[in-house]
Amino acid sequence: MGKPNDLVQGTLDLLILKVLSLEPKHGWAIAKRIQQISKEQLQVQQGSLYPALYRLEQQGWIKADWRDTETGRRAKFYSLTRAGRKRLDSELANWTRLSNAINLVVRTT
Repeated sequence: MGKPNDLVQGTLDLLILKVLSLEPKHGWAIAKRIQQISKEQLQVQQGSLYPALYRLEQQGWIKADWRDTETGRRAKFYSLTRAGRKRLDSELANWTRLSNAINLVVRTT
């Protein structure tokens, strides 16, 4: 059985976009939210998260600005752009199609 932090290749971008579709968050909060929603089954490491955030920002799917956190520290907060919302819709449709196809295969007896 896989480790709790194993992610299917290519799903990290989808998870980040989905979390940011609700509200802007800083990096640590994004990772924590993914962990909470997945009931501790998914853990995003900093070494994966920050390169993904940089890549998504370069693609124009998210934007970042510096803000104060609830603890008073300055952090880079990420939010979805209009292009990011379109990308999220596309990624969700692809995920649904792929996961349905995989389910068909693994549930066939």
